[in-house]
Amino acid sequence: MDSTEPRRHYRSARRSEGEESPAPGYFRRLRPRVLTAAAAALALIAATAVYVSIQSSVPADAVARPETSVTAAPGTPGTASAATNEAATAKQAPSAPASAAAPSPAPAAEAPVSPAAPPDVEAPSVEAPSAGEPPLVVEAPDRGPLPFSPAFDAPINAIIEANSRYQVGVALINVKDGVVHEYGDKTKFVAASTAKILAAAAYYHLVETDRASLTARMGSSTAAVQIRQMVQQSNNDSWALILGAVGNQGMTAYAASLGISYDRTVNLLSPAETGKTLSLLYSGQLLNPQHTAQLLSYMQHTNYETLIPAAVPPGINVFHKYGLLFGNLHDASILVQGDRAYVFVVYTLGKNTSDMAARTRIIHELTQAVTAGLF
Repeated sequence: MDSTEPRRHYRSARRSEGEESPAPGYFRRLRPRVLTAAAAALALIAATAVYVSIQSSVPADAVARPETSVTAAPGTPGTASAATNEAATAKQAPSAPASAAAPSPAPAAEAPVSPAAPPDVEAPSVEAPSAGEPPLVVEAPDRGPLPFSPAFDAPINAIIEANSRYQVGVALINVKDGVVHEYGDKTKFVAASTAKILAAAAYYHLVETDRASLTARMGSSTAAVQIRQMVQQSNNDSWALILGAVGNQGMTAYAASLGISYDRTVNLLSPAETGKTLSLLYSGQLLNPQHTAQLLSYMQHTNYETLIPAAVPPGINVFHKYGLLFGNLHDASILVQGDRAYVFVVYTLGKNTSDMAARTRIIHELTQAVTAGLF
């Protein structure tokens, strides 16, 4: 055996005999790599701590927002930003030796974000009357109770208030019960030709009590013809003949029998008084069936259909008598559909005939509001 130095065994490196030992410069080159790996591991641990801190500070009921991915340039160690989700962070983080890498915390489970539900729409409710107070209703034959409630009255009152430069009075009656509902001006107006219905009823009453005849000569024709012309054509000459046959005192007495204060010489009536006459007529309490049907037939298809009839929806029958005198523009009607019948009277007073178009519009608006609520 030679006297050379015994062989060294580098078990950790598993070098075999004859292998050369690593040169000293090798260790110098290896040191920066180890340091770099250690620094990367420390950076990952620090980033994880920051992430856990941020997650713990977010309220539990915070709304999750869409997250934006941040992609690092190839070969560049990526840094996780607050807006980056954990999956993107894991892809961007530099790899580290298994012995140095800290375990990543499991991502917090996020509640699924669902679209916001639409706001609840509250169905309109009917307010019950207070204890001890009867509901303010009238009965309609085929649609149950019909409320004359604030909701029903509101559009009528709004139209009247919006046209306060005119005097406007409205009367509305359910023929079934005869209760009068008044809106706007409740005082007496110059009734103009609407009073011709009262005159016709007064003459028919004389006939029914055997004090007059429809076949009697009157003017150039008969009393029956004069009534038809007075109502359907609004003929003033016919009106004068009928009034002459009844007499002023006869007119006052007949109106009083209906609970109406009337003086033919001034011809003043309120919308409610005219409405009451029409309600009694249609319900059969004013005249016998034959005369009731005859007078109502004259109130259809008159020579002036541009007021209430022009604004009534199809399917509703209209019986009416208009009135026009200087600044007075009126229409008094009975609206009928099936078993339902309502008296609807509108009286208006303006400056003169120059504002008739504006007041015609008011009558149309009121008619539309009333029919929308009743039918």
